[in-house]
Amino acid sequence: MSEEKSYLEEEALEAQNAGRTLRRFLRSMGKQRLRLIIVLLSVASYTVFNLLAPLYSALVVDLIWEQIQELRSIEAIFHITWTTGGQQIFFLLVLYATAGMFYILQNFLMASFAERLSLQLRKEVSEKLHRLPLSFYDRHQAGEIMSYITNDLDKMSEALQTGMLRLFVAAGTVVGSIVMMLRFSVVLTIIFLAFTGVSLLLTSIVSKHTLFCAVQRQEAVGKMNGLIEESYSGRMVIKAFNRESWSSEKVQNAAEELARASEKADFLINAVNPGIRIINRCGLVAIAVLGGNMLLSGRMSPGIFQAFFQYVNQAGEPITELSYMLNSMQSALASVERVYALLDEEELSPESAVSVKPEAVRGALKFSHVRFGYTSEKILMEDVSFGVNPGQKIAIVGSTGAGKTTLVNLLMRFYEVNGGRILLDGTNTADMIRSDLRGCFGMVLQDAWLFEGTIAENIAYGKPDADREEIISAAKAARAHFFIRTLPQGYDTVLSNDAENISIGQRQLLTIARVFLCDPEILILDEATSSVDTRTEMEIGRAMKALMEGRTSFVIAHRLSTIIDADLILVMQDGTIIEQGDHRELLRAGGAYAELYNSQFA
Repeated sequence: MSEEKSYLEEEALEAQNAGRTLRRFLRSMGKQRLRLIIVLLSVASYTVFNLLAPLYSALVVDLIWEQIQELRSIEAIFHITWTTGGQQIFFLLVLYATAGMFYILQNFLMASFAERLSLQLRKEVSEKLHRLPLSFYDRHQAGEIMSYITNDLDKMSEALQTGMLRLFVAAGTVVGSIVMMLRFSVVLTIIFLAFTGVSLLLTSIVSKHTLFCAVQRQEAVGKMNGLIEESYSGRMVIKAFNRESWSSEKVQNAAEELARASEKADFLINAVNPGIRIINRCGLVAIAVLGGNMLLSGRMSPGIFQAFFQYVNQAGEPITELSYMLNSMQSALASVERVYALLDEEELSPESAVSVKPEAVRGALKFSHVRFGYTSEKILMEDVSFGVNPGQKIAIVGSTGAGKTTLVNLLMRFYEVNGGRILLDGTNTADMIRSDLRGCFGMVLQDAWLFEGTIAENIAYGKPDADREEIISAAKAARAHFFIRTLPQGYDTVLSNDAENISIGQRQLLTIARVFLCDPEILILDEATSSVDTRTEMEIGRAMKALMEGRTSFVIAHRLSTIIDADLILVMQDGTIIEQGDHRELLRAGGAYAELYNSQFA
């Protein structure tokens, strides 16, 4: 909860280095610079026409008022014709219509600009994620990484489309309106600015409390989502232990906490605006009283009087919302800063300039004095050395956390070694392109990963161009063909929602069929049969034996009965190989392997 809280608080606060982030953000706009320039020109045009309209309306109103006064003195009826005000009214309509057109144009262009920029950054993040080492994913939660791609970029796009555009428009409109108001009446303008200053002060005070309440609401939302996800994923266990009431109570308490937090945040958001507007209305009353006195005394014409109020409305609303716009922009800038922090993460070491690959991969592997640690300060493997001949079966055993999976991860260069070498057929794997190296391996993990798609597409994941006959042949070899045929759509059955429409064991069979189809030179089996029943395990064992024939195979196993026939058994403890040899040699040695074996078959 503490990690989640710190992240949520970070999400709500300002950027740590706003200036540097803003400069980099402006550079990111390089490809969209033309669109932004057009937006700024459109904003400038809209602002000019929006300021000219009230000024020209003062002339129109005064002209009509003078004509009314003249006709009234001779007791004639006033009619608006093309020559008696109609031409001026039409031109005023053109001014407002032109301002409206530029308003629509700037919103359209800004939406396009924001979404294209968001798409550009999403592509950069997506490409970056493929270049990051696994150590990055070890340090960050999945929800945090997803937040970079979704929440942060969505917030940036929304801020550009609303906050930034409104900020541009507000800046031009407020400055222009105040200049025009000073031109009409300095006294009335000072009154307007005084009341506006009070409302801005109140807005600034309330916005800080609003931000604090928003953080509390985010924390409550995170807690609520976590409990709902926990209740959904563990629904079978909850029902099995009759804990429905307890689970429901936890969710209900979280919902009440969220309601209280939302109540405070919503009150501040929804109540402050009417309060600020009351202050502004008081200012309007004061301006109306004093302005009306100036109008009656002849010091101000009716046209200027109504034009002044138009400028007051044009300047008042943006000033009131200015602090909210700035908060939105600051929050968006903090989101962009987090995205840039992700883009600046240390990447995988560069690929070799010249690809080095054995002409024909036989499967000979050698660890030569390998040294590795997830960080340079905490070394896990100090001096690991062993050799594997082509076609041998190597078993890796040891307690949880001994380093078994780390060893095979180094084979496939998911992590880079800190020292020593790993050789494939005499070639240093560090000199090979990662895709070439990994193309030599086929991996079946303990956790069966399947994506949303048909069963055939999941089997053909490593070989997308495989035809249906190849897919069926691989499924038969993995003993998966029978259960696939019993499904309503067979190989065209769509797997979705974590493949919950098939059993865990059936999911594992599909991942094994995937490896059969790829037909790799080297196999890595990480407890590949742990999720299947004994009979299926025996069938898969026979199929695996045929598949491993003539291939180098690494098998991570907890059940030692499955690896008795291994050519080489590596016994690991605390990241180090403490024993190595075949089954009989290790039993005769009477060491850690013998103790582990005897404990399983006592």
